[in-house]
Amino acid sequence: MSSRFRSAWDSPGFLLWHASLRWQRTMAAALRPLGLTHVQFVLLASTWWLATHGGQPSQRELADQAGTDVMMTSQVVRALQAKGLITRKPDERDPRALRLGLTRQGEKVARLALDAVEAADEDYFRVVADAPRLIGALRAMAGRSNV
Repeated sequence: MSSRFRSAWDSPGFLLWHASLRWQRTMAAALRPLGLTHVQFVLLASTWWLATHGGQPSQRELADQAGTDVMMTSQVVRALQAKGLITRKPDERDPRALRLGLTRQGEKVARLALDAVEAADEDYFRVVADAPRLIGALRAMAGRSNV
């Protein structure tokens, strides 16, 4: 068996994997003081974003925005509700759907978490000389170049 790379460290996929792992550890450390996991942060911040840009999202809309599995989203939203950060109320027009919102504490934690994550991102990506080009490349790799 052979590879076209001299070393695994020459493989873009292998490097991306390790960069992603290191970034995930950075995010976990930034969120630990707030008692949030990274997926809890993503769903809390996405709820905040959707609520401030168009009203109370459904769990399905939240999952679509965050790119998460609907069942996992439901479990994490329940955990955030138990922490007093998110509200879940039946949709007036569709009793099967739940509409999500943030509590006052949820808004406070979301703001603190967003500040912590953005600071950690800035520090982590400081090694990149051309950040706008990186953002464009990451969007293309994520299939979101139209955003």
